[in-house]
Amino acid sequence: MADRHPARQRAGGAGARCRSRDRAGRSARRGIGVDLTTARRARPERTCVGCRQRAPADELLRFVAVGDGEPYRLRPDPTRSLPGRGAHVHPDPACLALACKRRAFGRALRKVGVVDTGELAEHIHASTITPDHPTGRVSQQQGRTTDMSTR
Repeated sequence: MADRHPARQRAGGAGARCRSRDRAGRSARRGIGVDLTTARRARPERTCVGCRQRAPADELLRFVAVGDGEPYRLRPDPTRSLPGRGAHVHPDPACLALACKRRAFGRALRKVGVVDTGELAEHIHASTITPDHPTGRVSQQQGRTTDMSTR
């Protein structure tokens, strides 16, 4: 076609392309001329099924549903290597309780039936125990007293 229609030929000969360049001579195409040493990589984000807050995936605990029968068990997957559809939750008992209250596990994992959260709850409870406080994390409100009198 290039032989028959000279008006359709590109400027600068067949196959030549116009590329805009900035003042430094770098190509205006995306990703060309970008200094990769200072560019930050985007971290994957996931949504906690309990509180519905988005957070970096490495701050959340992944879990998967194990077992075909009822009830199916929720197994924690800290290495993110177990097969199957996974969901994420903050390693916090409050988020786990909120997810149980909202019945979010079935929707997140696309499963129907009764959920056994025992193994997941044990893992979260074990991860929240600190050396300073053996029964778990100390709440920020713990230790505060509020005068509820009407006087």
